[in-house]
Amino acid sequence: MNQTSLTTSAITILRVILGFLFAAHGWQKFNEFTIAGTQASFAKMGVPAAELAAPVIASLELAGGIALILGVLTRVVAALLALDMLGALFLVHAPAGVFAATGGYELVLLLAAAALALTLTGAGRLSVDRALFGGRKSKLAVLA
Repeated sequence: MNQTSLTTSAITILRVILGFLFAAHGWQKFNEFTIAGTQASFAKMGVPAAELAAPVIASLELAGGIALILGVLTRVVAALLALDMLGALFLVHAPAGVFAATGGYELVLLLAAAALALTLTGAGRLSVDRALFGGRKSKLAVLA
């Protein structure tokens, strides 16, 4: 395999796995915790505007995860998800230290870094973004 094939594979794997994890977390907020439960949990953790933040974050994670899997508006969605995770890191997880077992930030930091990587690289060749916006003459090629 040449470097281009390896890069395409790496970006696709990262995008699909990251999308799956975000979609799973969004689904969990809607279906396992419920929005009311997520609002209460956010409020208890000190998240500002928890009543509004919970449904917005749940929707972003669910829809954004699906968008990443498909490679739709990847740079925009990944940037929003990176901000979501940085918010979680600074508002909730940082005081608990590094390790997730004690409520720490290792998972949210990793998710933020992966989302930032996709913000920088874009969706890659195997994506809806590339199919729609990948032409060099497209004014939206930056999305691909």
